[in-house]
Amino acid sequence: MSGRIVWITGPFGVGKSTTALHLLAANPGWRYFDPEQVGYMLRACLGTEGGADFRDLSAWRRLVPIVASEVAARTGEDLLAVQTVTNEDHWRELSSGLEEAGFAVSLVVLDCDEDVLRARIEADTVDPGAGEWRLDHVDEFVEALPWLVAVADAVLDTSSITAEEAADELGDVLTRI
Repeated sequence: MSGRIVWITGPFGVGKSTTALHLLAANPGWRYFDPEQVGYMLRACLGTEGGADFRDLSAWRRLVPIVASEVAARTGEDLLAVQTVTNEDHWRELSSGLEEAGFAVSLVVLDCDEDVLRARIEADTVDPGAGEWRLDHVDEFVEALPWLVAVADAVLDTSSITAEEAADELGDVLTRI
């Protein structure tokens, strides 16, 4: 068994990575796993072949569980993955691959009121260059939300809480899985 993996999804700009970093600081034994890095590797090798979004590459969805398994085996830690997933078939493929790799998989959805989300994205000073791309993908997440809520182990509305407060609430989730 590879251990546990908690996958945090949510709209781009909702604060997934920031929340995860606060969560990790308070929960030793967990390691940050960024599936996006697998996508960056594929993009470096393939360019935009297969599309502009690496999440659409079947190779990405096959490689993420393999890389996660190797990281967990080498470190002996459970993994906290942070990546927006809005395609239900892609999530089924990813979660099946993770389960086949021996992970107990939990999905956590960070949600946010759309107006609050758009305001956060527009006010972002950490990665302001990503703002337009994030705004362009808000509707994609809104459309995916019903199926995400249906399959999630936990859904957290972050509209009126900070990333630190979200991490505190998610700390309880880590103890239950």
